Amino acid sequence: MNPLKSLLGQTAIYGLPTIIGRLLNYLLVPIYTGEKALKPKDYGVLSELYAWVTFLIILIPLGMETAFFRFINEKEDKDAVFRNSFLTVIGFSGLFFLLIFISSGTIADWLGYPNHSEFVVLIGGIVCIDAITALPMARLRAEKKAKQFSTIHFVAILINIGLNLIIIFGIFNPNEPMEAIMLILLANVIASSVKIAGTYQDFMNIQWRYDKVLASQMLKYSFPLVIAGFAGMINETLDRVMMKPLLISSGETRDYALTQVGVYAACYKLAVIIMIFLQAYRYAAEPFFFSQSKNKDRNKLYAKIMNYFVAAVCLVFLGVTLNIDIFKHFIRNEEYWVGLGVVPILLLANVFYGIYLNQSIWYKLSGQTRFGAYIAIGGAAITVLINLIFIPIYGYWASAWATLLVYALQMVASYVLGQKYYPIKYNLRKFSLYLGLAISIFLLTAALDVGGAAVNEMTQMAQVDIDRDSAILSEIETKSSWSSFSWLRFFVHNTFILFFVFVVWFIEKPPKQQVAT
Repeated sequence: MNPLKSLLGQTAIYGLPTIIGRLLNYLLVPIYTGEKALKPKDYGVLSELYAWVTFLIILIPLGMETAFFRFINEKEDKDAVFRNSFLTVIGFSGLFFLLIFISSGTIADWLGYPNHSEFVVLIGGIVCIDAITALPMARLRAEKKAKQFSTIHFVAILINIGLNLIIIFGIFNPNEPMEAIMLILLANVIASSVKIAGTYQDFMNIQWRYDKVLASQMLKYSFPLVIAGFAGMINETLDRVMMKPLLISSGETRDYALTQVGVYAACYKLAVIIMIFLQAYRYAAEPFFFSQSKNKDRNKLYAKIMNYFVAAVCLVFLGVTLNIDIFKHFIRNEEYWVGLGVVPILLLANVFYGIYLNQSIWYKLSGQTRFGAYIAIGGAAITVLINLIFIPIYGYWASAWATLLVYALQMVASYVLGQKYYPIKYNLRKFSLYLGLAISIFLLTAALDVGGAAVNEMTQMAQVDIDRDSAILSEIETKSSWSSFSWLRFFVHNTFILFFVFVVWFIEKPPKQQVAT
């Protein structure tokens, strides 16, 4: 079977529940941000708590998921590889949850949520359950049991969505938003537990034989990935953790700081569509790349995949940025719309991040995972520095630009190091063409929007001296109304998107086979 078709098929199978689940989670955004639901400052609390979840989810599994994929392709005893990685994560997760439970009150006070130690316990539960189920779920991927993997994942998502709907529509009390936040976290714990039920055989049949030598080899390989992942998560979510204390320390009120976090987090949701694609792609790509590591033409295959990948993420970037007037309605409360300007910045940042992730296979295949840690740590240092200096001045705008700059630098650094230590001859001309064309289309349409809005405003001002009952005014209003201009803009924007698709198709289409005469 064509390996590219195999990768595409696996991406679709593994990614379907992820994509549908994230889209369903998009339906939670207008529910959370509705006028009668969570206010921006309350949504800021929920966003800050989940930012901590994303940090810990990187740390607690110890990178054993990637190590598992690497070692099962090298070791004959695949059961031993699974067993040792699984037991390592179970032991570390149990110790972590015990510490969290004992010190939950102190941690809650430190986070600024006194009398809400349950937040900390629930966060610990979410993280530990996801960590200990990561290996059984990875085993399903390695064994190509995509349907079982997708079913478990999809059921967990549906339960989480269903419980959230009950909380918001049936239980939510606007006067007690902290109670709703606690229930939302509890719903996540219950939904995550579905993965334990779905992979119960791995828990029931585990043999408590621990190979310290093999485990240490796996940890030696995975630990730099943990550092890289943790540092990478700093680039992605630290802004939501730093924003509240930095704004408060600069003299702003706590409610204002949390409102900034809530607005930024809600608008960030519009930029994670690329991350949905990346997660679906990653589920299939990581085991696929390792399985092709012994293929003599692997580098040509990796380069071709990169061409398609760059085109795909650029298409998502254009689809969202050029249709922001549609996507913004996922955020029902207009109080959040003040932050929509950061969406294109964050989308482009995620394009760079996706390219970086696709390139990162070089240090995973070569075993030089320390370079992933170096790149991520460097990016994290820049992220922290920019946010520390500029959040007190520019708020969430500083965070958005920091994300873009850091991901661009990481993409370049990974390419330069990869060409030195594990050369893959990527087609930089196509890479630059697709990325440059996407950015050019965005800038051109933005300029057209500014010009169209100016003309529309001038036309409306010219109407002041015209009799509002005249037929002339009626005709002018029909031609220059904002609604008509919006439809025209929609047509123009999506024509540019179709143009981008045509360019990619024209370049990537397979050559016609010449018929012998």
